[in-house]
Amino acid sequence: MTEMIELSLTVNDKPVTHVVEARRLLADFLRHDLALTGTHVGCEQGVCGMCTVLLDGEPVKSCTMLAVQAAGRDVRTVEWLGSERELHPVQAAFRDEHGLQCGFCTPGFLLTAWALAQRGDHLDETALREELAGNLCRCTGYQNIVAAVQRYLSEHVR
Repeated sequence: MTEMIELSLTVNDKPVTHVVEARRLLADFLRHDLALTGTHVGCEQGVCGMCTVLLDGEPVKSCTMLAVQAAGRDVRTVEWLGSERELHPVQAAFRDEHGLQCGFCTPGFLLTAWALAQRGDHLDETALREELAGNLCRCTGYQNIVAAVQRYLSEHVR
């Protein structure tokens, strides 16, 4: 028999309480239980970064983390950033710099860029590429993604 656990956490600034299997992955909880489908699942091994979410403001791979590990914590998904009517500045930078193609990897890059801005680091291109290395894109050569993140950071890191 599978153990069920009541889980309470904050997701996208809203308190959530839900009963989950003890073995439920955070990515599956967000996608299937909360219908937050912006969290994508690619490799299911923590390599591609498509499942990246913010946990207490830090990027984490939600496909390698159990939902119960997020108990009492703050989780933010790409849905938190903005809306179709009002893009978040990081989303606008990706649009303006053509930093996306199919969009499957985009949530991980957006949330990682947001976290980089919160850290306040001024990164040269080499350091920025190193920071983004945990997110894979199979459509682009990364140049426009890097340009989008550079643009966002230049406008939001003081």
